[in-house]
Amino acid sequence: MKTPSARGHWRALAAVFVLLSGCTIPHAPPAPQLALAPHLRLIGVATLPWGTRHAGTAVGGLSGIAYSPERDEYLLISDDKGSDGPARVYTARIRYDAHHVEPPEFTGMHRPLLADGQPYAPWWAPRAGVDVPDAEAVRWLPGARAYVWSSEGDFARGFGPRLRIQRLDGAPVREVALPPRLTGPLDEDERGPRGNGTLEGLALAPDGRTAWVSMELPLKQDGASPTPTDPGAPVRITAMDLATGTPLRQIAYPLEAVPRRRLLPGPQLNGVSEILMDGNDHLLVLERSYSMAAGFGARLYRVDTRAGSDTRAIDALTAGNHQNVPKQLVGDLAALGIEPDNIEGMTWGPRLADGGCVLLFVSDDNFNLLQTTQFIAARYLQPPGGDGDCPATTP
Repeated sequence: MKTPSARGHWRALAAVFVLLSGCTIPHAPPAPQLALAPHLRLIGVATLPWGTRHAGTAVGGLSGIAYSPERDEYLLISDDKGSDGPARVYTARIRYDAHHVEPPEFTGMHRPLLADGQPYAPWWAPRAGVDVPDAEAVRWLPGARAYVWSSEGDFARGFGPRLRIQRLDGAPVREVALPPRLTGPLDEDERGPRGNGTLEGLALAPDGRTAWVSMELPLKQDGASPTPTDPGAPVRITAMDLATGTPLRQIAYPLEAVPRRRLLPGPQLNGVSEILMDGNDHLLVLERSYSMAAGFGARLYRVDTRAGSDTRAIDALTAGNHQNVPKQLVGDLAALGIEPDNIEGMTWGPRLADGGCVLLFVSDDNFNLLQTTQFIAARYLQPPGGDGDCPATTP
């Protein structure tokens, strides 16, 4: 999701707010509150300088990140819809130790291509019959020669969310069919996915054949989106067989209410911005919030995918026809003593020298001068009762 959906509206208001105030409001970073981050410990934060470019493109809008132990490289996907070039992913190396993380060293830029070998067209000159992707998540496939990526869709032109597999050289492998309930209808007030609130999260199971995909916001028939006074309806997270597109299981994940009220007219929202496998049966779920002029928030939770109801066959979720999956707080990133920006990507990184597990988060700056591309490294202390083993190891 461009946070918020009316990106130009909030950017203009925020810019006016800063200009009228004469400066940004100075304040110290919040103090760590480990009771709110029981299973995370901060390693460090690195930021990209504004205007960073690589291979002739502006590096920004980074909405997904994935690490390959085989290549010792990260994939970073941009949600640029063509303002600074066609859809693209970057490869990079990111180094850290137990106390510090370095900014990324970019090693390449790769474009997903269509069947005719052409890149995706930009939003200002769309190609008939082809969506302009709004890329939001990416995962390496086994062997690190191909990747799977998601798009939130091109609703204005009649294209819903998409899940695609691409080789690193750009060649398309296939599009994975999604359950119809997640893809449409796009033009009804009471049914279907919400525009700019679809496939934000993507997790690959250890078998490399199953992908979990998460909606960011509830389907319209399932209920309302969160507000500061109400968490709203649950979002659907679905396990998919990548080879066949067969839905294998679907869980209903309960969101939190929007943690802060807006301070200026504009949006106030909370939704799922990323998911990540923690072993065979657990998912880490990242909730990202934003309230106009009050800022961003990011909280990480853990769920057992075997718990709760399988909601594949339920057309509209109500309080009486399913059981939400229970969730456990892993950590509020602000409780680590930092101010998270628009956190949209999450991956395992290589283990620390002492064997500790590391999560690496990245923020989407929306190509906005008032925002920052952050790389946040945190030690992960696995909650009791899990089956995870932080899969990324030092190559």
